[in-house]
Amino acid sequence: MDLADWAALLFATVVAGVIAFQIALALGAPWGSYAMGGGSPGRFPAGLRAAAVVQAALLAVSSVVVLSRAGLVLPASSDASRWLIWFVVAISLVAVLLNGISRSSAERRIWVPVAVVMLGCSLLVATMAG
Repeated sequence: MDLADWAALLFATVVAGVIAFQIALALGAPWGSYAMGGGSPGRFPAGLRAAAVVQAALLAVSSVVVLSRAGLVLPASSDASRWLIWFVVAISLVAVLLNGISRSSAERRIWVPVAVVMLGCSLLVATMAG
C-alpha cells in the first residue's frame, strides 16, 4: 500500500465518524451546538435533521469517490473519480472554511481539525493516486 491508499483509508475512517455524528443528529441526539454554526443547541428541528441526513449521504459518496480514486473500491469508476476527486477536495476546503468561521467555539474546536484531515487526505489522493 502506498501513501495515497493510506490517505484514502484515513479519509474513509474519519468520514465514517462524521457520518455517525450526522445520523445521530438526525435521530435526535442533543448535539446541535456542535453543528451548523451552533444555532440550534440541543436537538435539531425537523428541517435540520433532514439536512443532517443529506450531509451524511454526501459524505458517504465522497468517501466512495476517494476510495475509488485510490483504486481500493469500484475500479470500474476510476475514470469518473479522476475529476470527481476534485469536487471532494473543494468540498473539504469549504468545510475547513465554514467550520473555521462558525459562531460555535465547540464546533470550531472539533470540526476544523477533522475537516483539515479530510482536506489533506483528499488532496493527497487527488494528486498521488493513479
